[in-house]
Amino acid sequence: MSGPTESEVKPNLALRITPIDADATLELRQSVLWPNLSLADVRIAEDDSGLHLGAFVPQHETPIAVISLFDEPLPEQHLVICGNDSPPQRKSARFRKFACDPMHQNQGIGTQLLQYAAEAARSTLGASIIWCDARTSSSAWYKKRGMVEFSDPFYKGDVKFIRMKMSLDADTCKTSAYNAI
Repeated sequence: MSGPTESEVKPNLALRITPIDADATLELRQSVLWPNLSLADVRIAEDDSGLHLGAFVPQHETPIAVISLFDEPLPEQHLVICGNDSPPQRKSARFRKFACDPMHQNQGIGTQLLQYAAEAARSTLGASIIWCDARTSSSAWYKKRGMVEFSDPFYKGDVKFIRMKMSLDADTCKTSAYNAI
């Protein structure tokens, strides 16, 4: 990946996506995903080894959307074999703590950040699959962007989740999963 990207999301809204420190994700993670937890509680042990991305608009010095990528295999019972590939050859990346400021939702920002993260997973981490634990309340959003469910629902606290994944290739990362939106 070669630095930040700028793209038009809505007229007159230039979006810049760039790597950020884990600490720069915490406030948005907390306010959007886990408002009842402290900032310290939304930090995860893996943050030190993750690739964290932030989406910025010109009038904001802090990110308006964040996502964190980790080099993490699919849960063992859900390994995917395509063609002649064996499971160890199908490297995957997991994204976590994906949050967009509610004031900036429904403007295509999350879609572009997810697309950028998918390309980063493919080109930087060498992944051919990207996956996440999605809140069931957001699973339809992920499906529109090319992801499929691959687990039974489960709970983290009182929040219901489902695992979702998407195969990555150059075409998927550039267009195909996002043209259906």
